Amino acid sequence: MVRLLTADGRMPNNALAEATGIAPSTCLTRVRALRDRGVIRGFHADVDLAALGRPLQAMVAIRISAHSRDEIDRFRAQAPRLPGVLALFHVSGASDYLLHVAAASPDALRDFVLDHLTADPAVVHAETSLIFEHIRGTSS
Repeated sequence: MVRLLTADGRMPNNALAEATGIAPSTCLTRVRALRDRGVIRGFHADVDLAALGRPLQAMVAIRISAHSRDEIDRFRAQAPRLPGVLALFHVSGASDYLLHVAAASPDALRDFVLDHLTADPAVVHAETSLIFEHIRGTSS
């Protein structure tokens, strides 16, 4: 059931019930239970960013200067709300965070990094890698 909804979050309940071999009422109860337990956290649209005027995507590796809980909490709260941020990943290794961002142009990306990241006193290093192609995984 989760695999089918991962592939098509808009699959009608009757089709999902048929595909899993259960009654529609049972299917609806199970999907609600999955949502209530937090297994299914939401349904999302796969948006064409280029059609929205943001064709350029990048991953920006961020290193934080001080690893205090307050500084990390502040950055975690602020970064996802920055314009163009699609996702924030807390990672291990040389970088502390990866920001997946979308921008209208190389100039807009540069301005984002300068205005929002390198201007942040907690950010000691930002390294930008352009994304040439993004292919979603198909397994759940």
